[in-house]
Amino acid sequence: MATRRSITFILLMVVVGLNLRPAMSSVAPLLTRLQESAGLSATAAGLLTTLPVLFLGLSAPLAPALARRIGSERALSSALALLAAGLVLRGLPFPGGLFIGSAMAGCAIGIGGTLLPALVKRELPDSADLLTGLYTMALCLGGALGAGFSVPLTQLLGSWQASLMSWSLLALLALVLWHFQMPRTTMTNTPTAPKSGILRLLKQPLTWHVMLFMGIQSSMAYIVFGWLPTLLVDRGYNEADAGWTMAVSIMCQLASALGAPWLARMGRDQRPALLAVLLSTAIGLWMLLIAPLVWQWPGAALLGIGQGGSFSLALSLLVLRTANSRLAGQLSGLVQGGGYTLAALGPFGVGVMLQTGANTSQIAWLLIILITVCCGFALLAGRNQRLDDQSGELLIQRVRPT
Repeated sequence: MATRRSITFILLMVVVGLNLRPAMSSVAPLLTRLQESAGLSATAAGLLTTLPVLFLGLSAPLAPALARRIGSERALSSALALLAAGLVLRGLPFPGGLFIGSAMAGCAIGIGGTLLPALVKRELPDSADLLTGLYTMALCLGGALGAGFSVPLTQLLGSWQASLMSWSLLALLALVLWHFQMPRTTMTNTPTAPKSGILRLLKQPLTWHVMLFMGIQSSMAYIVFGWLPTLLVDRGYNEADAGWTMAVSIMCQLASALGAPWLARMGRDQRPALLAVLLSTAIGLWMLLIAPLVWQWPGAALLGIGQGGSFSLALSLLVLRTANSRLAGQLSGLVQGGGYTLAALGPFGVGVMLQTGANTSQIAWLLIILITVCCGFALLAGRNQRLDDQSGELLIQRVRPT
């Protein structure tokens, strides 16, 4: 039976999740405008889309240490405060403010996104994978809001700077709600659990399988966040239509983000579900960037279904592949740190390719090849195994399907 504490936590999780994507998705529809008004080259624009992802990856491993020092709840409050500050800074007339603010937002998202899976595992361990789907749905909705309202807010508020800064209000709302309603934990004199250590996690092949799957599928997501509208404009869309195409794609992520963990529970392991969502992503990219323009909306839908499902399952693997919340937090920091650092190469690489004269079709085929590589890691990460250290040693255990 759901308790008041669990219901409050779920609602707060959704509110926080809404804030962990607009910082990135709100820039993409304005990228062409930024290049014209701020004089950004394609490479500089690629750096702008890369910075949040890069600093997300660099900050994620710091989250477990910060949680141990001040507590997971206060650490998440600090992340939301940093996010609000970064969102304000990137719109101020300050030299380098756009880039510094984007990096600050990336740090905040990395810390917050790493802490939440461990909190889910702690608060509701029996439904951690399904709640991760709900959390992912909130992330996707936040991304859709950022993509869809970025251009309208620019027109309403009179400048792209005000549009980018306006998302700080959502972060401040989440900060206030989380600070006053967050779940409180009390310290007890329970025996100290064995420490797994980052080095021991890195020695486990399962860690690398999950990390590389996370990294490649995240790279696809941030390329879409950073460059899809620009690539669509190159194909003949206007700026608003390109932004709304990405928004529709992200909105389609909502259903798959919530449904993918349920689908994964229907099989013996997660491999069929992982392959299904990756195939959907590849077909969606082909329809949008290579096929005739008449495939715009089916392509947007399939891309959204694939990316929402793959990201939801990637986060679900963090709790399914670990035996307790502490290991989930450690694996989350390591996998998201390494995975997002790898993912940062994607948006920057697309910027470099455009700078050197690559066309949209060539970029699309490269992305489809990367998805094929990701399928290999999905087959490894999707097996029913988990990391457990209750015996004092970090071991991989096979999990019998229920």
